[in-house]
Amino acid sequence: MISTPDQPLPSDAIDRLQKARQEILDQLGKAIVGQQAVIDELLICLFSRGHCLLEGVPGLAKTLMISSLARTLSLSFSRIQFTPDLMPADITGTEVLEEQPGSGALQRRFMEGPLFANVILADEINRTPPKTQAALLEAMQERQVTVGRTRHPLSDPFFVLATQNPIEQEGTYPLPEAQQDRFMFKVLVDYPTFTEELEVARRTTSRSKFEVTPVLGGQEILELQDLVRSVPVSDHVIRYALAIVRQTRVGTDGVPDFVNEQIGWGAGPRAVQFLILGGKARALLRGRTHVSVEDIQALAKSVLRHRMVVTFAAESDGITTDDVVRKLIENTPTAEDELTRDARFKKIFAS
Repeated sequence: MISTPDQPLPSDAIDRLQKARQEILDQLGKAIVGQQAVIDELLICLFSRGHCLLEGVPGLAKTLMISSLARTLSLSFSRIQFTPDLMPADITGTEVLEEQPGSGALQRRFMEGPLFANVILADEINRTPPKTQAALLEAMQERQVTVGRTRHPLSDPFFVLATQNPIEQEGTYPLPEAQQDRFMFKVLVDYPTFTEELEVARRTTSRSKFEVTPVLGGQEILELQDLVRSVPVSDHVIRYALAIVRQTRVGTDGVPDFVNEQIGWGAGPRAVQFLILGGKARALLRGRTHVSVEDIQALAKSVLRHRMVVTFAAESDGITTDDVVRKLIENTPTAEDELTRDARFKKIFAS
């Protein structure tokens, strides 16, 4: 049973979510060493009904992590290797003419492409041209594809996990801001620690094998996604999320000077929505039935880093969007009375 916002959250459903998280972590631990923070954010995306973009240099097990996660779910899975010659019909599907047995008459039939699966691995998404990226954009946002004049709904749940390589520029097509905004999180995958890399070397050079077994089915995932949306959020936490996001909008009243100097474009309303939804999922995954300011702070970089554009001068000085988000958190009061009484934030909330 899933609660409504006016009902208390069912404890058995909360226990099920925490148990599912631990079972998924146990299964992924058979294939992946470390990367705990990345896996946690993937799970938050999954239970928030969002999509995730992973960025990291080659060899950090991004593809293995996503394919292993898909195997822990009893869902259909497609891997699409994005290349410069990939066309929209290659991922959405196409209409073909078929001859009817007996009569010989021709009829049109739609052949589904790899997007017609529950979990999509879009590998090296920045290597494909904008036309194909736009086809994926419709699927992510509308959960449908359009071929000719016909709309074809996609299956639910539908979860896109994309990877991109940050160090190669030749032969790549940077994702437009509009498409990046459709990703709930942009997660940076970093190098493993010495201990983790030692274990990776030991495992991958031996004869040991691992088998990942499914943990959750499609209906269970849909129920848990509904449960996440039932988590209550106080007005103060919503106001705090708004304060963080609205401070990124250059040229508006109350925005800090360092934002006006270092940011060329700020985040839109979807950032607030994803901060709150992610906060709900993070709270439940940690056994809490309410969202705290700490949840918003923990997810701020992943939600905002791809929704802000630093100026050329700031980029030349080595300043990143993560640096700006960190300073915003440091300069935003967490206590409710401090936030509402601050003269600068009164301007931000009034604009």
